Amino acid sequence: MNTAQVLDRLPSFLIPFVTLSYPVDRPAVPDSFNDSSYYASGLLDFCAMVSMIAVMAVLRDAFRLGVFEPLAKWYLTRQLKLNKAKAKKHANGNGKANGATNGHAVHDHPPAITKKEAKQLKRSVIRFAEQGWPVVYYSLQWCFGLYVHRNLPTKVLDPVDVWTNYPHIPLAGPIKLYYLTQNAFYMHQILVLNAEARRKDHWQMMTHHVITVVLMLGSYFYNFTRIGVLIMMLMDLCDIFLPLAKMWRYLGFSKACDATFVMFMGSWLVTRHFLFLLAIKSSYNDAPRIIPEVWEPERGFFMTKEVLATFNAMLVSLQIIQLIWFWMVCRVAWRVVSGQGAEDSRSDDEM
Repeated sequence: MNTAQVLDRLPSFLIPFVTLSYPVDRPAVPDSFNDSSYYASGLLDFCAMVSMIAVMAVLRDAFRLGVFEPLAKWYLTRQLKLNKAKAKKHANGNGKANGATNGHAVHDHPPAITKKEAKQLKRSVIRFAEQGWPVVYYSLQWCFGLYVHRNLPTKVLDPVDVWTNYPHIPLAGPIKLYYLTQNAFYMHQILVLNAEARRKDHWQMMTHHVITVVLMLGSYFYNFTRIGVLIMMLMDLCDIFLPLAKMWRYLGFSKACDATFVMFMGSWLVTRHFLFLLAIKSSYNDAPRIIPEVWEPERGFFMTKEVLATFNAMLVSLQIIQLIWFWMVCRVAWRVVSGQGAEDSRSDDEM
């Protein structure tokens, strides 16, 4: 049974939840994704996002409970017992001081784990598992974003081409899928942020996620998708390294944690405070110069002074939040170079 036969058997109202909606003919001379299917955009795209949110919720728990928690529990329990055994051996004079008593051999029982140690172990296991899903998601999504970007006629260091030939419609299948999965992920993050215990940067994170979702949805429905693809691809890179650094720390690999944190800091500085500023500059300077100031939704034109000003204001707001976070990152970096080890001051501690 092929995919078309499966779709034919589904009730019509379910089809938008399992496929990309609004298929259209491929442009006669596309400038990218020559062999892809093409799509328009519309409100039915929210149906696909709802399904993606549900899938991400399942995958998050599946990775957390089925992969990362068992892995961390096995490793940390093993290390704790080994460390306690070494400590006991050292206290007994390398295990030879009391070899026998009254002619009977003394059995070396495995050291018991105390309640305090068990509590700390459980905390580390849970925290380790919580960081696993972001590492998986951002690694896969950044690779997908890089693939989409490399197939578009746009450049990171000179993003003027993201505005050329606006509006960029219809959308190639990979671009549409990339946009919908990114929107679904951040909507899912908003739900998770409000479901879990609040941490000390709750409102900064909430503001960041809301601005990100509004920007992505706005750029999607107003056909600013090429600047959107570029920005999303840039943003995802450093988000791989921070949760990975935390995972190393929870396992006790301090050197790997510090090295990964340095990679996080470097990638953050380059992508979010250099390349992202180039994108903002292009939005201010190139967009009004290249795109005609026309509001014709039936032709896909949504460019007015008000729309562009709102878009740019939200980009700047995002940059301000990231500057605040980068200051916190620099404080953590100081602890690294001063020998205190990396510790994320943004979100690791609960309120």
